[in-house]
Amino acid sequence: MGVAAAPADVDGVAILLWSADPHVPERLATPFFHAAAAAAMDCRVEMYFTAGSVRLLVPGVAAALHASPRHDKSIWDNMREAVALGAQLYACTDALRAHGLEHGQLVPECQGHGGAVQFMARAMDLRWQTLVF
Repeated sequence: MGVAAAPADVDGVAILLWSADPHVPERLATPFFHAAAAAAMDCRVEMYFTAGSVRLLVPGVAAALHASPRHDKSIWDNMREAVALGAQLYACTDALRAHGLEHGQLVPECQGHGGAVQFMARAMDLRWQTLVF
């Protein structure tokens, strides 16, 4: 059985990482599994990191985390798989500021800034689907 394709009337899926915080690693793999699945279906995927999730974009943070002791892959491995399939990562400017971070301190896979306005534009666009983790 082949991989399903995204419906023709959908432009993409925007995923907001809000409660996906490094302090609760058991919540971290699922958003990236969904991003990778959508990207594998030739769907455009944008992931918006806000609140504590922006710390996942700091080199080494996600690599040190696992969703479970029985899960061999790190959260960074899950993130890289989603990116390799086409997911784009965006950091919320306000969240970066709240955590004392600047864009230059983030992994190169981060495409740039994207916060409340960008995510809400996707949420209000009927051709985009949204998920919140």
